[in-house]
Amino acid sequence: MPGSFKTEAVVLRSIRYGEADRIVHLYSATRGKIGAIAKGSRRPKSRFGGRLEPFFRLNLVLYEGRGELVTVTGASTVEGHARLRGDGPALLAAGRACDTLLRIFDTGDPNPAAYNLLCKYLGLLDEDPEAASDPGTALAFRLKLALAAGFAPELGSCARCGEAHHLTAFSGAAGGVVCASCEGDGFPLAADSHGFMVESIARPLAQAPGARRGTAAQVDRAITETLEHHAHVRLRAAA
Repeated sequence: MPGSFKTEAVVLRSIRYGEADRIVHLYSATRGKIGAIAKGSRRPKSRFGGRLEPFFRLNLVLYEGRGELVTVTGASTVEGHARLRGDGPALLAAGRACDTLLRIFDTGDPNPAAYNLLCKYLGLLDEDPEAASDPGTALAFRLKLALAAGFAPELGSCARCGEAHHLTAFSGAAGGVVCASCEGDGFPLAADSHGFMVESIARPLAQAPGARRGTAAQVDRAITETLEHHAHVRLRAAA
């Protein structure tokens, strides 16, 4: 039924619409992905100010009618992430993170773990914009996001036969590391890359391990191929 509701959400994307309105893509702690229109938000004296820009974390009042878009009727700032939005590399990293979340979680089903992970990552970029230059943090974010979605790769044993030793490759189709006997359509996976994925899932995001260029490329490929095969999602490059 039509009516108003309140939720906390992060602005993932903001699009100009008409002469004075704005359409925003939100990810909510309680409602998942939300499409909304903020009428008159681009007018100089709009009550929303600049809050409906990407990466703002907001407390929102939304009106749900019969259309596909809800209407923003109130917004107050939880986190503005001003330092992040003033740094080019951090902006790019935050944009890739929001795009990744939009591609994986494209329904109205809430996922509190994914929401909290996004908030932590944006917070890290805001506290230290130089973290944007570390591919390890971005890749750890993607791995943890895949875990929240239920698509984390198998890393403890061969995804095909269960062998726990001689894990020499990664197969997106199989959904994880594979042994030499089951390598098949997989690609060679260095021990450093395997170790990075294991540590990234085990550690808090703020303590993500560093990744050299070769390691980062292999891990990015592993995550991308896993999600392509099992979630039917095509991600852009992590960096």
